[in-house]
Amino acid sequence: MGLKNRDPFEIFNSWLEKASRREINNPNAMTLATVGNDGRPSARMVLLKDFCPDGFTFYTNLESPKSLQMAENPNAALLFHWKTLNRQIRIEGPVEQVSDVEADAYFATRPRASQLGAWASSQSQPLEGWAELEKRVAMYTAKFHLGPVPRPAFWSGFRLRAERFEFWKEGNFRLHKRFIFTPSESDAQKWHVQQVFP
Repeated sequence: MGLKNRDPFEIFNSWLEKASRREINNPNAMTLATVGNDGRPSARMVLLKDFCPDGFTFYTNLESPKSLQMAENPNAALLFHWKTLNRQIRIEGPVEQVSDVEADAYFATRPRASQLGAWASSQSQPLEGWAELEKRVAMYTAKFHLGPVPRPAFWSGFRLRAERFEFWKEGNFRLHKRFIFTPSESDAQKWHVQQVFP
């Protein structure tokens, strides 16, 4: 696994493309770990929707626990794990909310049913029963009828700016290959690479 002289975003793209050909479901699924003011870590699966040198972008309800935790502590960690490839990537860094323009543009690409679902779901709040959610979906379906569905003000995206990558590949006898990338102190455009013990 010759990673030492490569850009971590190029490696990530290569691994994600390979996972896209091998993983059955959601190769862009990633664990998002956050910590709020109470100091208790929380993790859940979300979907990566875009990435570039500026960071890794995902979308969610701004009133969800993850969003509230990121408002309290704007640092997070991502984990991609692809069983079929025996590989994983850990990424850590600060998070920031995307612009309204960017959130609007992405929301417009979502299937209409997903757009209506964003309006209907009070994410992570108590639900009396499935009929309550169905009623809310019907209400918003009627409200927007055949017109465009605007993005709710309580729904947007976050971008994690990578300050640390770890690429992990399974090895025989638990002798895994691990490479950590951190920004170079001498050149902000380059990365320092360190192989570490498994």
